[in-house]
Amino acid sequence: MRSSSRTAGLAAVLGLLAAAAIPAGAAAAQYREDITLLESLYASVPVALVLGLLAVLTARRARLNRARSVFAGRGVLARSAQVLAWLGLWVGVSGGVALAVYGALRWASA
Repeated sequence: MRSSSRTAGLAAVLGLLAAAAIPAGAAAAQYREDITLLESLYASVPVALVLGLLAVLTARRARLNRARSVFAGRGVLARSAQVLAWLGLWVGVSGGVALAVYGALRWASA
């Protein structure tokens, strides 16, 4: 069975990647002339959502592994991984809401 610290580390990395997906997409649109900001958001928001969801599930697994362990320490890494995972999911959901509002406004104006 995987140790809870390795699983928590994976959850933290996935959470950081999810939180950085939308800013990375915006930076790609800024520095590349063939990509618009809207096109980059169409790609980076689903990536942030999927990575955030995977991070939350992995952080949950790390918490369960830590609870079943005989050597359950303080769990600082598991808690910080859980915070980063929820942050990544929050960034993805807020990007999705922004795209949904944009789509609704475009639909209403047409």
